[in-house]
Amino acid sequence: MATVHIVGAGLAGLSAAVSLSKGGHAVVLHEAAKQAGGRCRSYYDPTLGLTIDNGNHLLLSGNADALGFLRGVDAPADALVGPDEAVFDFADLKSGQRWKLRPNAGRLPWWVLSPSRRVPGTRARDYLAPLSILRAAAGKAEGAGGTIGQTMECTGPLYERLWHPVLLAALNTEPRDSDVGLAARILRETLGAGGRACKPLIAMEGLSYAFVDPAVRTLQKRGADIRFGRRLRSLAHDGGRITALTFSDGEETLGTSDSVVLALPPWVVADLLPEIPTPLEFRSIVNAHFAVVPKPGSPLFLGVVNSLTEWLFAYSDRYSVTISGADRLLDVPREDLARQIWGEIATLGNLAPELPRWQIVKEKRATFAATPAEAARRAEARTRHTNLVLAGDWTATGLPSTIEGAIRSGKTAAHAVMCAASPARGAA
Repeated sequence: MATVHIVGAGLAGLSAAVSLSKGGHAVVLHEAAKQAGGRCRSYYDPTLGLTIDNGNHLLLSGNADALGFLRGVDAPADALVGPDEAVFDFADLKSGQRWKLRPNAGRLPWWVLSPSRRVPGTRARDYLAPLSILRAAAGKAEGAGGTIGQTMECTGPLYERLWHPVLLAALNTEPRDSDVGLAARILRETLGAGGRACKPLIAMEGLSYAFVDPAVRTLQKRGADIRFGRRLRSLAHDGGRITALTFSDGEETLGTSDSVVLALPPWVVADLLPEIPTPLEFRSIVNAHFAVVPKPGSPLFLGVVNSLTEWLFAYSDRYSVTISGADRLLDVPREDLARQIWGEIATLGNLAPELPRWQIVKEKRATFAATPAEAARRAEARTRHTNLVLAGDWTATGLPSTIEGAIRSGKTAAHAVMCAASPARGAA
């Protein structure tokens, strides 16, 4: 039987493995680390005395691929939690003002006509601005539509209180400089699809509990061979095919019908196969965690403007903060960040000002920079090697670096492998 070797057990690799094993393919999953999950996993932090995620992630009910993945691996019913409707809590730290953004369920956005549902100080017609993003991106390839700053006016209360924080969180790049095509895809699949697609969802018990552990269990039940502690060193190729994989612990020779899915970070792929285009610029994310049980009634997550804190998550056992596009913070001492962020949380929640147990996680290369130039460097799943395909949130998914994009890339890679194995079905 032909074997598919998947290198990398992050969400992209797990997604490819789940799809291929469901289709009856023999799967061998290789991972350099001692556990699966990559950048989307949970781990025990001894400083906090808590299990935390490598990064906080907000999903939406419109993330069809992520939710389909959870159903496909029999994830627990409480894998993701959130409100019954699309509602987003916001606070302005400077003014003390608070509001709830509440899109209606259907596609026709009548909610913008109701002052109680929209951002304070904005008019219904202000919400037409993103239409220019959709028009600019129509029919354009990634990286070909220009930037958001060239497309819409990036000033005013609505931009500062809604579009800037939302687009920055989704793109992890200053929106003015970001690719308009990526922004358009986000808008089409979430706000543009109505409130039913915008209900916020959080992995309250952790990303490993929600995504990783169920996927590993599913693969084991299907007979997949999962090998940890195997770092890929090189690939051998001949006649347009990959013929061998050399790992840190030995070589794997491929049969004539075997295939390879590389689900690795772009900088690793660039070292292994320099001819493959990959993004060259990246943006960082800073996450802060505080070992304080949130007050009853605290919003599950809170968008904060006029502050260092951008998104505040109230998990059952801690407060966690995410700051996107955080390159400016990489050299700031960790304790200084912790004190400033906790001061903001204490103000928002009327909490004691004393700094509790804390942890700061700085991820320097969290995502590729979502600029037109970098978007244009994203590789397609298929490569010039007939039995090699790529997966990863940095590949040409049409989405920015998100959980949804990673899982979609794995499905795309699996489909490419299956089509190559069955040319007639692929042609159909």
